[in-house]
Amino acid sequence: MAASVLDAFSLEEKVAVITGGGGALCGAIAVALGSIGTKVAILDLNLEKAEITAARIEKTGGYAIAMACNVLNADELESCHEMIIKKWGSVDLLIPGAGGNDPRGSTDQDFLTVNEHLPGKTQGFFDLDLAGFRHVFDLNFLGTFLTIKTFSKSMVSQGQGSIVNISSMSALTPLTKVAAYSAAKAAVSNFTQWLAVHFSQVGIRVNAIAPGFFMTEQLRFLHVDQETGELSERAQKVIAHTPLGRYGEPEDLLGAVIWLLSDASKFVTGVVVPIDGGFSAYTI
Repeated sequence: MAASVLDAFSLEEKVAVITGGGGALCGAIAVALGSIGTKVAILDLNLEKAEITAARIEKTGGYAIAMACNVLNADELESCHEMIIKKWGSVDLLIPGAGGNDPRGSTDQDFLTVNEHLPGKTQGFFDLDLAGFRHVFDLNFLGTFLTIKTFSKSMVSQGQGSIVNISSMSALTPLTKVAAYSAAKAAVSNFTQWLAVHFSQVGIRVNAIAPGFFMTEQLRFLHVDQETGELSERAQKVIAHTPLGRYGEPEDLLGAVIWLLSDASKFVTGVVVPIDGGFSAYTI
């Protein structure tokens, strides 16, 4: 019985495609999949970062290829798809992980004040830049949509596949300041549920994870004083509202992702799993 349960988690010889695979979180997921026998195609806007991730996998005897790809360019996505099919014959697993924020789509303050919209004041709601807001939405939502639209074709053809989107706890309860990012990730969560229903009759499951605060290099720059090493005021709020009392580490994502990708969750589709140390469950 125990062996059969463990077998359900196996992803050996499966082919996984991960966009944003040169980043800290998706890079860690890619390396973990490579370590358990999954063939991993790592797509990233920055080819050098994708190659670094691929090299980490190959160093331990795994199989990986790195590709430069802009997830907002349908032609580039299709070209990558064709090359992966030519090399490995299928796409079984998909993680559309490319995403990010843009300060032009965020306010500087939690609350609007009567003078905030005046020139020279902080960046408030009325100062939000349309191009910046659109960039955040396009990258996080349309990048997910276009990636799935491209790579799910072969899944439909083979009658099976598993997709894990990257949402955010900010999609569940929007964080202050990050207006564009919260809205875009809420769209990813909603689309995950819609697509899970739409794909339910062709053997494809669609789920998502909603990471909380993870101490990536980008977040470290924003949340930690570079001179003193002390947490910023906002970072202190994060810890105070996280019941487990710490930031997440990339490896904290791995168990849930492998579960959602594998047959261990074969009756699970349309769910968004928070991985946030209890942040989304906590109130006062």
